[in-house]
Amino acid sequence: MAGVAHAEPIDAARFFSAAGLVVARSSVVVLLLVGWELFARSGAVTMFVLPPLSAVLERIWIDASGDLWLNVGLTLYRAVVGFLIAAVAGIMLGMAISRSAVARWFFDPIISVGFPMPKIAFLPIVILWLGVYDVSKISMVVFDAIFPVVTATIIGIQGVEKELIWSARNMGASKREVMWQVVLPAALPQILTGLQVALPIALIVAIVAEMAMGGYGLGGAMMTSSRFADSRGVFAALVEIAIVGYVLVKLMAVLRRRLLVWHQEASEPATV
Repeated sequence: MAGVAHAEPIDAARFFSAAGLVVARSSVVVLLLVGWELFARSGAVTMFVLPPLSAVLERIWIDASGDLWLNVGLTLYRAVVGFLIAAVAGIMLGMAISRSAVARWFFDPIISVGFPMPKIAFLPIVILWLGVYDVSKISMVVFDAIFPVVTATIIGIQGVEKELIWSARNMGASKREVMWQVVLPAALPQILTGLQVALPIALIVAIVAEMAMGGYGLGGAMMTSSRFADSRGVFAALVEIAIVGYVLVKLMAVLRRRLLVWHQEASEPATV
């Protein structure tokens, strides 16, 4: 009973600490939004340069009865499908490079050169080869998002303690069993970090591709509003993209905590 009584104050302290952090971060966002509204209505800038937040929210409400959900759905489809392909391919490629000297010899120079490059520069080539449809947009997402997954997988596998591998082999585990039951679980935190980096990249590239290629999607909607000098539409699309990105990042953080429930970071308070 004494142990339970001692644990309750600790849990309460963690809860109030996390709640205080949530309130603090939320207050910063609220202050920025209020500042946006007040500055836009102060007369320092025209409504065209910076429409008030209230006008932007009104435009989002109007868009909700139009093409908003279609645009959000298409952007999410392109970003998520490209991200999933990059995740699977990147993990597999990272495993191959970590375990095979031939794969390392072939792919290491490509990754070393390609990782720091702005991959979005290949967009005109992708358009020439694949057109302006979903295949080209998803291909660009995969091309950009796969690099952080590959590098994170390589770093994670190489960072696994040798004692774990030796112990598994001494207990009679095969190479396949060592990889899937020892190495990958131990490297999972680092791999998930790479996936968390790749997910917002996937969304960014999907939106940029939509801006360049046109059509439906949040990026295409923003460019259409810009062409017609629709300032409220541009800022409405910007807010919509910010909300979608925030939701995706937080969902990925929740997934990380679920997958790493055995890890020490699961005991740390979640942040907003």
